[in-house]
Amino acid sequence: MADRDLQKLFARAREASDFLKALSHHTRLIILCLLTEGERTVGQLEESLGIQQAMVSQQLARLRLDGLVSSRRDGRLIYYSVARQDTAELLQFLFGMFPGTQDN
Repeated sequence: MADRDLQKLFARAREASDFLKALSHHTRLIILCLLTEGERTVGQLEESLGIQQAMVSQQLARLRLDGLVSSRRDGRLIYYSVARQDTAELLQFLFGMFPGTQDN
């Protein structure tokens, strides 16, 4: 493999590693899975997960920083959604690997 190709491979491996690190926290992973079903507010996520708003907000901030979620404001509410379709597809594939985690 040429040095240039190897450098590209290392760069892509770093990107993939960062992506997988973002998915490695169970709360972030669950938040992303909920968001694949449609956009939600922090309050809706808090209610679904049964955890405090501060924890939900902290995990959303990390996901937003990593480019995995996007947000839109509607009045006083901020709605979060999965930023990229390929991320949603990967999550569906991932959970498909573990029987009993999805109804589909």
